[in-house]
Amino acid sequence: MSKLTFDCFTKKIYIKATREKLYWCWGTSAGITSWFLSEADYVSTTGEKRAVDENIQSGDNYTWKWHNWDGMEAGKVLKANGKDFLEISFADSKVSVSIEEHDNAVLLILKQYEIATDEESKLNIHHGCSNGWTFWLTNLKAYLEHGILLNEMDFDLRNIPLSGYEFVNM
Repeated sequence: MSKLTFDCFTKKIYIKATREKLYWCWGTSAGITSWFLSEADYVSTTGEKRAVDENIQSGDNYTWKWHNWDGMEAGKVLKANGKDFLEISFADSKVSVSIEEHDNAVLLILKQYEIATDEESKLNIHHGCSNGWTFWLTNLKAYLEHGILLNEMDFDLRNIPLSGYEFVNM
């Protein structure tokens, strides 16, 4: 990306963990609920629910639920190679996660793209998701490097109208 636009963004973070552990954190139900979601269900193209430690596969459908938010996200796994790359449909756009080994850490690169550029999408998807991913990638780093989670689970924020925009650890 040579310039900033509203149809995409990239977030990068170095994390001291193995490529395998990072892929598990993104590519399995058990992994993604350990640091990000309250629930994650993946269903294969044949209609069978994947086991919690089973890697997601291209063509799977998913349903995600968060802590402190009553909504859910449903989408499709577009690509999943089982080691260092996956791509999903997400929030009327696409998200890819690439994992690159670098010395004693991995570089995780998250790209969200094909974002509509109407005013609502600029606010809710570009701005909202960009801020959200910044926090969640920091949460992933804290979890893997220090064994702590930074997201709010002690206080119920669901009845605060702008909680998703105001709380940094939603």
